[in-house]
Amino acid sequence: MEPSLFVAEGRLWRNDDAQCRVFDPWSLIWQPADALPAGARAITAEAAIAELAAANRIRRLPVAVIGPREPVDDQEATAAAVGAAIASLGLVLLTGGKGGVMAAASRGAAENGGLVLGYVPDEDWRMANPHVTVPLATGIGPVRNALIARACPVLIAVGGGYGTLSEIAYGLHFDKLVLTIADAPVVDGAVICRDVADIRARVARRMLALDGPL
Repeated sequence: MEPSLFVAEGRLWRNDDAQCRVFDPWSLIWQPADALPAGARAITAEAAIAELAAANRIRRLPVAVIGPREPVDDQEATAAAVGAAIASLGLVLLTGGKGGVMAAASRGAAENGGLVLGYVPDEDWRMANPHVTVPLATGIGPVRNALIARACPVLIAVGGGYGTLSEIAYGLHFDKLVLTIADAPVVDGAVICRDVADIRARVARRMLALDGPL
């Protein structure tokens, strides 16, 4: 059953299972509350996180998009749409900073006003794709895949091969939510999503800690 979410007094509330709780947007946890304030306005998870982010009232952990440098079929377009969806929620995108799916997702987010972080495997930040807002030169090569998986509560795989598979494995090992689309590797524990709207809804729920602690 979906939790009932409300906005009141500039804060996010939930009222389900006969218990009222209020969201701490900096610790990203739900705390017990006495009662829902009068005049509370019902809201969806997606609208709630977008409102909190727009008002700069939530700590924004990054969301990762992972995938191949040489996308096939509609993977590039899908990655751009996923990046745009992340930006529309007011969230920060993190990628490996290079080309292909990473560049497409970065472009989609940047064109929609999103902040884009790039963990570049190279020693020179200039090796990042041109859509990365904050390029971080790690100088550690593909080992940076583990950093991406560790940093993000949600990883979204758009297509991919062995490199993407390693990132999926890291994400699952670190107990992160891993979403897949566009013929990404099928791995037990990863959630296959039907479309970008499905991804957007799942990301919003996760980043509001509605399906477990972050």
